[in-house]
Amino acid sequence: MRVLTGYIVKEILKGSLVALLLLLTLFNLFTFSDELGDLGGGYGLKQILYYLALTTPGIFCELVPASALLGSLFVLGAMGINRELIAMRAAGLSVFGIIKAVMLAGAVLVISSILVSEFVAPVTERMAKMVRLSAHNDQVLMNAKDGVWLREDKKFINIRKIVDDGNLADISIYELDDQQHLHQALHADQAVFMGNQQWSLKNTRTSEISIQKMGVSSQDNQLWKSSIAPNLLKIVVVNPNNLSLVDLVSYVNYLKKNHQKSHVFELALWGRIVNPLVTLVMLLLSAPFVIGVKRGVSVCERMMIGVVIGMGFNIIDKIVGHIGFIYDLSPPLMAFIPSLTILALALFALKRVQE
Repeated sequence: MRVLTGYIVKEILKGSLVALLLLLTLFNLFTFSDELGDLGGGYGLKQILYYLALTTPGIFCELVPASALLGSLFVLGAMGINRELIAMRAAGLSVFGIIKAVMLAGAVLVISSILVSEFVAPVTERMAKMVRLSAHNDQVLMNAKDGVWLREDKKFINIRKIVDDGNLADISIYELDDQQHLHQALHADQAVFMGNQQWSLKNTRTSEISIQKMGVSSQDNQLWKSSIAPNLLKIVVVNPNNLSLVDLVSYVNYLKKNHQKSHVFELALWGRIVNPLVTLVMLLLSAPFVIGVKRGVSVCERMMIGVVIGMGFNIIDKIVGHIGFIYDLSPPLMAFIPSLTILALALFALKRVQE
């Protein structure tokens, strides 16, 4: 039985990999077409290709569940058409044994997806943002884990947090003198854009630095004139779906601590937790449509039903997420509802197959 289990696992992994490569190619072609519209200046063909390479890990994580579904459907469907599944069951491999092999393949895909989403995708997404932004705007120096670094004349600005409305939090401004020595260091808890290149800084602490002395002062409110606009900062922000789990937890805690809206980031956090379950559910869903083919319904028809359900899952997931956001419903509940619904459907279909 180990030989048959290993054979099923290997074939499903091969099928999922082929589906993943095809979907990645398709997505990258669409992205390449969109990026060509911004071609010009410092953003050339080389930068576009580099940008595509850097965004690929993030897309990979998003496509793993759909690729698992499509790969397993076509592999198990081919086995059903060739009567391999019937031969396996005649040799003593039960329906549960086939499902177990499918889940083992899913475990490999899930582990790969988790490793990429936690350790590779967040880094490459930040690098991709920098490639695109630095080609169009020379103010952006770095978009790192510890915040965004911007340059304006002799000032270097570090922004740790950017809220949804374009306002800032936890800002540090370092100003150099003519000899390129640190002249002034300012920190503000918040910055609100007032228009006309004016920012209102809240709770500022300023350090004046010179060879002779060092002075410190504080103010509740202070105006800051800067050419940095909120629309530039919104572009720099990394999408919450591309943050690591640790970064999402940290950012959600920060927003709650400062009494700011965190629903979007909480939904992304719970979506990241649920994502491994989605891949396994998709694989489990594929089994009933190709195992135990009965008269009146062809394997191709069962595969088509599975594909429609799998594609429909993504639509339902987005709709449920938006409903939860509009009505301020529990993010964990909204994240689990689509997966649990499909899981119940898969278990019901498997029960019918075994009858």
